[in-house]
Amino acid sequence: MIAPQANNGPSTPQDTATALKNKMADNNSQGGTGWKSGLKLPPRDLRVRTSDVTDREGKEFEDFCLSRELLMGIFEMGWEKPSPIQEASIPMGLSGRDILARAKNGTGKTGAYSIPLLERIDVTVDAIQGLIVVPTRELALQVSQICTDLAKHLSIKVMVTTGGTGLKDDIIRVYQKVHVIIATPGRIIDLMEKNVCKMEQCKMLVLDEADKLLSQDFNRMLDKLISFLPNTRQILLFSATFPVTVESFMKKHTIDPYKINLMDELTLKGVTQYYAFVQERQKVHCLNTLFSKLDINQSIIFCNSTQRVELLAKKITDLGYACYYIHARMNQADRNRVFHDFRKGHCRNLVCSDLFTRGIDIQAVNVVINFDFPKMSETYLHRIGRSGRYGHLGIAINLITYDDRFNLQKIEQELGTEIKPIPKEIDKALYVATYHQLPGSEEDGEKEQNNHK
Repeated sequence: MIAPQANNGPSTPQDTATALKNKMADNNSQGGTGWKSGLKLPPRDLRVRTSDVTDREGKEFEDFCLSRELLMGIFEMGWEKPSPIQEASIPMGLSGRDILARAKNGTGKTGAYSIPLLERIDVTVDAIQGLIVVPTRELALQVSQICTDLAKHLSIKVMVTTGGTGLKDDIIRVYQKVHVIIATPGRIIDLMEKNVCKMEQCKMLVLDEADKLLSQDFNRMLDKLISFLPNTRQILLFSATFPVTVESFMKKHTIDPYKINLMDELTLKGVTQYYAFVQERQKVHCLNTLFSKLDINQSIIFCNSTQRVELLAKKITDLGYACYYIHARMNQADRNRVFHDFRKGHCRNLVCSDLFTRGIDIQAVNVVINFDFPKMSETYLHRIGRSGRYGHLGIAINLITYDDRFNLQKIEQELGTEIKPIPKEIDKALYVATYHQLPGSEEDGEKEQNNHK
């Protein structure tokens, strides 16, 4: 058994708060807030947000005593205030303590671990100091982009490495200066075993979508991965769901992890769920009707197999609608191009397999359609979480056949949620951004948000 991390620094929220106050006093003495006037801020997002992200303690990013350069990156991302998971995680992440954090999809988990990780990097040390492991290649690309944007005023070098890309190119990049690596498990273990990635000074390991990483899909890869890390590392686990495998992993590899659970309910408050009872042969016709009636900004449509993904994408195109598709059997270069172009808004509709259920954050998606209804409540939870990101509003529509009726009931019960029959007309205020813009002032915004809790 690998020796778990020895926890250094503050070990309680009170100790952490004291340390942060002392650091804040030092930072304040170095100057005021005039530096903010020179930031290149994106336009403010005035869409209404639900209590999933507005039910905060009132902390500001400046309260965490982060370096000015990191704060500049945070604000230029358009992140104005920390979400609840960020308020809870950032101070403990900075303290060096292990964290087991559970929060809903789309509530700011990436920022909750990437901010303390970047803050703790020592740029004078030419070594890998932080490792973020994710289950899918698309999520690795997304997380690396966020880390790169956050660190753009720092001298931190961020690298992403995944399967499906040239190993030789990755080896060349590792031999250059790298501080933070975002990777999928198979590729990073390969680089470690080849002694290309030297992990002796890697003090932080983040497991994003930890339940997936600890599932049978990865066949205990993480035990092998951790064997390459120093004994005095910090481990941060983030996910929306935590099966028994996570608990056993934490007992084996961590000491007294700080536990955060913001899952008072499983589904996002901003996502309204509907079902339409149809026969299998009616599904495409039903989808055509939805396209004609809904005010779709961007939609993600899920199928249960890669074969059905391609068939459905062709039928949607034949109906005259622009459509991309993506699944795990595609060439990696094609996957990357589809993912990038859909994120950029080049296409309105994306048909995919469950490859896209993990952590993919595309703010413009306001409609999720389960063309094929999933069998597992966990899969359903992650699918509908692609809509209503960061407290915004969206809808999820499920096409239910006679064979799906028991799964529908089971998923409702297991998630403690209600999936309603689809009405003839869906209120656009439930999912169309222009129908729920906040008024200009913060005070008016708070009132509007309370109405949508």
